Amino acid sequence: MHEGQGPPASPQAARGGPDRVTSGPAACLPPQLPASGSPTSPASPAPRRGAVRASFPQKLAEALSSQYGLNVFVAGLLFLLAWAVHASGVGKSDLLCFLSALMLLQLLWMLWYVGRSSAHRRLIRPKDTHAGARWLRGSITLFAAITIILGCLKIGYFVGFSECLSATEGVFPVTHAVHTLLQVYFLWGHAKDIIQSFKTLERFGVIHSVFTNLLLWANSVLNESKHQLNEHKERLITLGFGNITIVLDDHTPPCNCTPPALCSAISQGIYYLYPFNIEYQILASTMLYVLWKNVGRKVDSHQHQEMRFRFHGVTPGSALGLTALATTIGVVVVYLIRIGRSKTKSESALIMFYLYAIVLLMLMAAAGLVGIWIYRVDEQSLDESKNPARKLDADLLVGTASGSWLISWGSILAILCAESRPPYTWYNLPYSILVVLEKYIQNLFIIESVHREPEKLSEDIRTLRVVTVCNGDTTPFASSCPKSGPAAGAGAPQGSELPPVANGNMCLSEVGSKEEEERSCEGVPAPALCPHFLQGNAQRRVLRNIAAFLFLCNISLWIPPAFGCRPEYDNGLEEIVFGFEPWIIVVNLAIPFSIFYRMHAAASLFEVYCKI
Repeated sequence: MHEGQGPPASPQAARGGPDRVTSGPAACLPPQLPASGSPTSPASPAPRRGAVRASFPQKLAEALSSQYGLNVFVAGLLFLLAWAVHASGVGKSDLLCFLSALMLLQLLWMLWYVGRSSAHRRLIRPKDTHAGARWLRGSITLFAAITIILGCLKIGYFVGFSECLSATEGVFPVTHAVHTLLQVYFLWGHAKDIIQSFKTLERFGVIHSVFTNLLLWANSVLNESKHQLNEHKERLITLGFGNITIVLDDHTPPCNCTPPALCSAISQGIYYLYPFNIEYQILASTMLYVLWKNVGRKVDSHQHQEMRFRFHGVTPGSALGLTALATTIGVVVVYLIRIGRSKTKSESALIMFYLYAIVLLMLMAAAGLVGIWIYRVDEQSLDESKNPARKLDADLLVGTASGSWLISWGSILAILCAESRPPYTWYNLPYSILVVLEKYIQNLFIIESVHREPEKLSEDIRTLRVVTVCNGDTTPFASSCPKSGPAAGAGAPQGSELPPVANGNMCLSEVGSKEEEERSCEGVPAPALCPHFLQGNAQRRVLRNIAAFLFLCNISLWIPPAFGCRPEYDNGLEEIVFGFEPWIIVVNLAIPFSIFYRMHAAASLFEVYCKI
């Protein structure tokens, strides 16, 4: 019996007599299933009391472990805050000791987990095929390698200032390097695991790892932000805002480094590598969070389709994206050279950046709108299956976009409320508005793309693999909407009992879709129901070009804030309206989320590209 067909009502119905043929589509209606709320419905079995009770320990373990992780995170944030504000009795060595202890505890747990997995490697374990994609593990490996290089520079920095630095500042980078190596190995081998044994203990171990990486991320963000803040104060003086600056606040060791030139190069190199370390820590924490959500989860029967990277047919999008990337690099170089040199040069650098960003954001918003419009035209079903990795990706897109929105609305309010406005600040108004709109549109495009079911049909036409007819036979067709008239009937063999199909009166549907959509072709021309514009290869080619272009543009927009090109700092108008310290606090909190958004959006768009 074919899937989706009920048993015939009677032997006469199974034989399909002439009276059945002439009765029209109503005679071919499938048997009605019981109502979803009825006791006999197979789709809604009565919940068992034992199953309900079994979920309570799992929820309790999740609550216990999450509260433990939050307490660790809050304690670490207080350590970071105490060091940042020079609290009495709390030095940098205390902070580094706390972070090193957290990393050592995570190392012990990972070693135990890897050892236990190796001892039971012959057992078949369930896997989450959506988690830990190869490209994601490859990205985290690249960032981890740069993080280890950063650790080597920190060791060199410690050797240069060894006379006045505590031993913890030399132990911390070594511990961090070992922690990074083992964690990458752990994520490569176990990111897809669905843990079903020692679940309570494993939840605590995984959530400890999540918040340990988040604290390491916050530590890197704080160090990098303090460096950027000092440069920002120096630049404001050249723009004529010296009256709002305060004393430079850095934690330079109170002794000389030998040799001075090498120490200066190491110090600059450390801050240029911090953006990669920040991305590594946040990527590791997200992958570990998905592992935590998968502890004790029931495996879905739906298997994830393997995604393949194909470069064919995306030349226009790639060329335009690479042009944007090359332009971005040039803009950043010119910006960093001119900003802070003089008032005229600083203003011209700001105007150049705003004009470049306005054009790029307009192109990205237009590309996202075209992609959303294509999805609206193509009524394809959505994949609503449970997927922790996909849900986390969508939440991160919206959550981290709020960082840029906070800065953008602050800039808009400052421009509208300021008493006097330098000419270059008017370019900030359309730039801020476009930042809000572009991220809004891009989030919609990405979320709908990742929820689309993988295409299972032909590249050029939509085929019907199984057609249900009155006599219970199945016949494949090459078109989803048979044409009426002699041309349609010519393809039917003589003597076959398919008059409703030949006359265009039968509603056909594709087997395997999640929702059966009734499509009646009676009295309507075939092209009206089956438009050929942007279907098949043409539709996919356009969507791939959009995904490739947006991917490269997000990489481009990640570069300026990550490497010191931050007009939010250098504009100066927001500091006058809101006050120096309040605005700097807002920017320091929002910029890390804005930087992560661009990298996370690029990763999501790469997945979208491979899926299309």
